[in-house]
Amino acid sequence: MSVDCLFCKFVAREIEPQVVAESETAFAFRDINPQAPTHVLVIPKRHVANAAELAQHPADAAGVLALAAQVAQAEGLNTGYRLVTNTGADAGQTVFHCHVHLLGGRGLGWPPG
Repeated sequence: MSVDCLFCKFVAREIEPQVVAESETAFAFRDINPQAPTHVLVIPKRHVANAAELAQHPADAAGVLALAAQVAQAEGLNTGYRLVTNTGADAGQTVFHCHVHLLGGRGLGWPPG
Protein backbone atom coordinates (compact mmCIF):
# COMPACT_ATOMS: atom_id res chain seq x y z
CA MET A 1 0.00 0.00 0.00
CA SER A 2 1.12 3.52 -0.73
CA VAL A 3 -0.06 6.07 1.82
CA ASP A 4 -0.67 8.80 -0.76
CA CYS A 5 -2.19 6.62 -3.49
CA LEU A 6 -5.87 7.23 -4.27
CA PHE A 7 -6.42 3.68 -5.54
CA CYS A 8 -4.74 2.17 -2.47
CA LYS A 9 -7.23 4.18 -0.41
CA PHE A 10 -10.02 2.59 -2.46
CA VAL A 11 -8.68 -0.91 -1.77
CA ALA A 12 -8.40 -0.11 1.95
CA ARG A 13 -11.94 1.33 1.84
CA GLU A 14 -10.67 4.63 3.24
CA ILE A 15 -12.49 6.13 0.25
CA GLU A 16 -15.44 4.17 -1.14
CA PRO A 17 -15.65 4.01 -4.94
CA GLN A 18 -18.58 2.42 -6.77
CA VAL A 19 -17.30 -1.15 -6.41
CA VAL A 20 -18.20 -3.60 -9.18
CA ALA A 21 -16.24 -6.71 -8.16
CA GLU A 22 -13.33 -7.91 -6.09
CA SER A 23 -11.06 -10.93 -5.93
CA GLU A 24 -8.15 -11.93 -3.74
CA THR A 25 -5.68 -9.97 -5.89
CA ALA A 26 -7.77 -7.43 -7.85
CA PHE A 27 -10.41 -4.77 -7.38
CA ALA A 28 -12.88 -3.28 -9.91
CA PHE A 29 -14.83 -0.04 -9.69
CA ARG A 30 -16.65 2.37 -12.02
CA ASP A 31 -14.69 5.21 -13.58
CA ILE A 32 -15.89 8.64 -12.40
CA ASN A 33 -15.51 10.02 -15.94
CA PRO A 34 -16.86 7.22 -18.17
CA GLN A 35 -15.80 7.16 -21.80
CA ALA A 36 -18.23 4.37 -22.78
CA PRO A 37 -21.52 3.01 -21.40
CA THR A 38 -19.45 0.51 -19.43
CA HIS A 39 -16.21 1.96 -18.07
CA VAL A 40 -14.74 0.05 -15.15
CA LEU A 41 -11.22 0.30 -13.76
CA VAL A 42 -9.60 -2.96 -12.67
CA ILE A 43 -6.55 -2.65 -10.43
CA PRO A 44 -4.20 -4.97 -8.58
CA LYS A 45 -4.68 -4.73 -4.83
CA ARG A 46 -0.88 -4.58 -4.51
CA HIS A 47 0.47 -1.11 -5.22
CA VAL A 48 2.35 -1.20 -8.49
CA ALA A 49 2.92 1.94 -10.51
CA ASN A 50 2.14 0.75 -14.02
CA ALA A 51 1.78 -2.20 -16.39
CA ALA A 52 5.54 -2.62 -16.73
CA GLU A 53 5.84 -3.07 -12.98
CA LEU A 54 2.75 -5.32 -12.88
CA ALA A 55 4.53 -7.68 -15.30
CA GLN A 56 6.95 -8.43 -12.45
CA HIS A 57 4.02 -9.87 -10.46
CA PRO A 58 2.46 -12.55 -12.70
CA ALA A 59 -0.18 -13.69 -10.18
CA ASP A 60 -1.43 -10.13 -9.76
CA ALA A 61 -1.43 -9.56 -13.52
CA ALA A 62 -3.43 -12.75 -14.06
CA GLY A 63 -5.81 -11.68 -11.29
CA VAL A 64 -6.45 -8.32 -12.95
CA LEU A 65 -7.18 -9.95 -16.32
CA ALA A 66 -9.40 -12.62 -14.78
CA LEU A 67 -11.44 -10.06 -12.86
CA ALA A 68 -11.75 -7.89 -15.99
CA ALA A 69 -13.16 -10.88 -17.91
CA GLN A 70 -15.55 -11.66 -15.05
CA VAL A 71 -16.80 -8.05 -14.97
CA ALA A 72 -17.19 -7.96 -18.76
CA GLN A 73 -19.37 -11.06 -18.61
CA ALA A 74 -21.42 -9.69 -15.69
CA GLU A 75 -21.91 -6.39 -17.56
CA GLY A 76 -23.23 -8.26 -20.61
CA LEU A 77 -20.41 -7.25 -22.95
CA ASN A 78 -21.03 -10.31 -25.12
CA THR A 79 -20.14 -8.66 -28.44
CA GLY A 80 -16.79 -7.30 -27.30
CA TYR A 81 -14.92 -4.96 -25.04
CA ARG A 82 -11.58 -3.23 -24.84
CA LEU A 83 -8.91 -3.34 -22.14
CA VAL A 84 -6.58 -0.33 -22.04
CA THR A 85 -3.71 0.50 -19.74
CA ASN A 86 -1.63 3.66 -19.90
CA THR A 87 1.96 3.40 -18.73
CA GLY A 88 3.63 6.70 -17.95
CA ALA A 89 2.62 10.33 -18.23
CA ASP A 90 3.30 10.47 -21.99
CA ALA A 91 0.70 7.72 -22.47
CA GLY A 92 -1.88 9.61 -20.40
CA GLN A 93 -1.45 7.86 -17.05
CA THR A 94 -2.61 10.26 -14.32
CA VAL A 95 -2.98 7.92 -11.33
CA PHE A 96 0.26 6.02 -10.78
CA HIS A 97 -1.28 2.79 -9.51
CA CYS A 98 -1.58 0.37 -12.40
CA HIS A 99 -5.13 0.20 -13.72
CA VAL A 100 -6.84 -1.38 -16.68
CA HIS A 101 -9.76 0.43 -18.28
CA LEU A 102 -12.55 -2.00 -19.25
CA LEU A 103 -14.58 -0.26 -21.95
CA GLY A 104 -17.67 -1.55 -23.73
CA GLY A 105 -21.33 -1.15 -24.44
CA ARG A 106 -20.83 0.63 -27.79
CA GLY A 107 -18.75 0.24 -30.91
CA LEU A 108 -15.14 1.18 -30.23
CA GLY A 109 -13.30 2.61 -33.23
CA TRP A 110 -9.73 1.91 -34.22
CA PRO A 111 -7.24 3.43 -33.98
CA PRO A 112 -8.04 4.89 -30.57
CA GLY A 113 -7.22 8.53 -29.68
